[in-house]
Amino acid sequence: MTRLGIVLVTHVAEVSDGLVKLLREVAKEVDITVGAGLDDGEIGTSFERIQTAFDANPADELLVFYDLGSAKMNLEMVMEFSERPVHLYDTAFVESAYTAAALIQAGSTLDAINQQLAPLKIK
Repeated sequence: MTRLGIVLVTHVAEVSDGLVKLLREVAKEVDITVGAGLDDGEIGTSFERIQTAFDANPADELLVFYDLGSAKMNLEMVMEFSERPVHLYDTAFVESAYTAAALIQAGSTLDAINQQLAPLKIK
């Protein structure tokens, strides 16, 4: 069975820290890594921090969620270098990450997760 993991990308590290805390309530065993903020503690996203989050996640496939559209550009660049399948979701950040984490923890398939996340897509 394919092991699914989650990568969270946010402009502020504390946002990701809080979301990881929330996700751990329903997904204690899911691989969750974070690429957030800039090296100097400023607000933003960086290729290097996202790449580190990808590298640190031991899952076979990654489900990636981000907070704001500008993070997507850095994510897409990192995805180009990934040797694993990566699924980038343009969905409501907190709700979709929470849903995915709970479903991964429950052993759901990627197809089932995608079905549950479809209504959370941001237009």
